Amino acid sequence: MSNADRHALIAQTVRESGTATVQDLAELTGTSEMTIRRDLDALAAQGVLERVRGGARTLLLRGEEPPFALRAQDAVEAKARIAAEVASLIADGEAVLLDSGTTCLEVARLLHHRPVTVMALSLQAIHALSATPGSATLMVPGGRPRAAEGALTGPLTLASLAAVRFDTAVIGCCGLSAAEGLTAYDLDDAAVKKAAITSARRVILATDGSKLGRTAYAYVGPAALLHTVITDTAAPADELAALENAGTVVTTV
Repeated sequence: MSNADRHALIAQTVRESGTATVQDLAELTGTSEMTIRRDLDALAAQGVLERVRGGARTLLLRGEEPPFALRAQDAVEAKARIAAEVASLIADGEAVLLDSGTTCLEVARLLHHRPVTVMALSLQAIHALSATPGSATLMVPGGRPRAAEGALTGPLTLASLAAVRFDTAVIGCCGLSAAEGLTAYDLDDAAVKKAAITSARRVILATDGSKLGRTAYAYVGPAALLHTVITDTAAPADELAALENAGTVVTTV
């Protein structure tokens, strides 16, 4: 494989995956890790990617949201562990605001039989909390569901959030970094997340490790808004350390 072909393959892999390690790229291209490190340095100098410890990550913003059905198949076991940890932090009797997204859907399933009050911000979570008799008291906000995603957005959703105060808001994300803060793919979704954070006494972010160190299109706010981050061991260690140094409680499961 020529240098040009190898560079093109590396750039494509990092762009599509978001991040890639030196070891993975060496195996992909059939070359040495020393060569890959030189390639990454060269590509970083050209502005193609960002060099990070142990590999590289894309410089592109995450502006395109993968379909809900596809995301539901990613990191299934990690999301189940994250949801279980989140549920363990919620006490009986709490009023809980539950964001949209696949990880928050797993939290909804665990809260269904708990004596808590839950306002769910997605059609999927509303269905999970109402499909069969359970102990949770379900609150349904107004709003317009985003096509194929089910997340509720718009003025009616924002008005619903402004009318209530919650003990805990469980938030999902599309990207989080200590430097760039919390981000979403969609401006309307970002507005709902901002309102959700404002309405709650405690904010828990529930996300798998692939979202850490990434930046999406719509800015929600600084990472300091989050009291607790629950993620899995795939999250970048440097990002976790930066969040902890800034005062956020971080738990990996």
